[in-house]
Amino acid sequence: MPATGANPDARQAALEVVRALQAAGHCAYWVGGCVRDMLLGRPPVDYDVATSARPEQVEACFRRTIPVGRQFGVVLVRLGGQETQVATFRAEADYADGRHPAQVRFADARADAVRRDFTINGLFFDPVTEACHDWVGGRPDIAARRIRTIGNPVDRFEEDHLRLLRGVRFAAELDFALEPGTMTAIQRLAPSIRRISAERIRDELLKLLRPPHAQRGLILLRDSGLLSHVMPEVAAFSGCEQSPDFHPEGDVFEHVSGMLGRLENGAPPLLAWAVLLHDVAKPVTASRDLETGRIRFFGHERIGAEMAETLLRRLRFPNRAIEQIVTAVRYHMQFKDAPHMRRATLSRMLLRPTFALELELHRLDCLGSHGRLDVHEFLEGEHARLGQRPASRPPLLRGRDLLAMGLKPGPELGRLLAEVRDLQLGDELETRDQALEWVKRRRKEGRPPPSASA
Repeated sequence: MPATGANPDARQAALEVVRALQAAGHCAYWVGGCVRDMLLGRPPVDYDVATSARPEQVEACFRRTIPVGRQFGVVLVRLGGQETQVATFRAEADYADGRHPAQVRFADARADAVRRDFTINGLFFDPVTEACHDWVGGRPDIAARRIRTIGNPVDRFEEDHLRLLRGVRFAAELDFALEPGTMTAIQRLAPSIRRISAERIRDELLKLLRPPHAQRGLILLRDSGLLSHVMPEVAAFSGCEQSPDFHPEGDVFEHVSGMLGRLENGAPPLLAWAVLLHDVAKPVTASRDLETGRIRFFGHERIGAEMAETLLRRLRFPNRAIEQIVTAVRYHMQFKDAPHMRRATLSRMLLRPTFALELELHRLDCLGSHGRLDVHEFLEGEHARLGQRPASRPPLLRGRDLLAMGLKPGPELGRLLAEVRDLQLGDELETRDQALEWVKRRRKEGRPPPSASA
């Protein structure tokens, strides 16, 4: 079995923890995801330790510990600049609320393995002797690339309803198949996911909709029945037809899932969510022209921005993330008009803080439908030409400048500032003196400024 990990310091600390516990006469193993990942040849993200030592015995073996879940036998050990979670072998029973066990008792390693969720996570490994212990059939399931619960799937999912999402996430993340009995139980119990907190659901969805497995994650969410309970707005994509001249790929679900399939490793975390939600209002805005038969979605970007914000707030996303995703949804239809925009309008688009996110969404939108990238290439060129961010191109004039010229606070002052900014972004005004002179001429002429909404 491979012994290296993504974090060699974490691995070394976890090895020293096991050695110290074993030297004190206790049984201790690495357990769970790190063992699974090593068997798959993947670098473990972190290492957890399971032991026969009680919490007070763990604390006696190390100078620095944190009792993060002492009632459940969980202690954090600080060693070598790393924190290793150490849990006493335990058995659990009576999950009345679909998450917390009413009964917890300390047990042996085999009983601890049997209480876990999926067989691939129930493996124990001794890093000192390099012996792997499998009391739940995890190794055959890893070899078969299969997600299967330990024991009766209904019992396992009733214990913690979040396991419904975790099963789907593991299948997508590892490119494994869900064992038929496990999948059937997920479909049967899917409504139970509503009993889980929004924060826990959000965290699983963030892992599930991450490249390169985001497309399969969405498809498994739909096929498992979970999608209609965690994001019913997205579940409505299936069967929402689009005009084949613009979207030969099929309905909205096929369009969005195809875009997710094009996400590359290292893509900005919010891009998957901008992709997922950019057409969220199509099912509620769809209409068909009776003469041409063409399907239209009038105002779906505006309504979609409102729906996206509602969904993201329901899942307790941070405000900053919501703002960026909603902006991308709101303006994604604007991009097709970019080659014909006034210079000032185009500059405002290019200078939006979210422009990079929006541009990548536009590229994926094109590749996931008609395949043409002419507008994307045009915008890349314009952005390179502009070559500046808003912070490096401050407004030429501010309100105090106009007040010093004798203007009074009010609508006229705001309109003048807005048009000066438009002319600046359109490269028609380049210096403060030019802007002041322009305002003087405008006031002298006494004409209202023209609309800048073109």
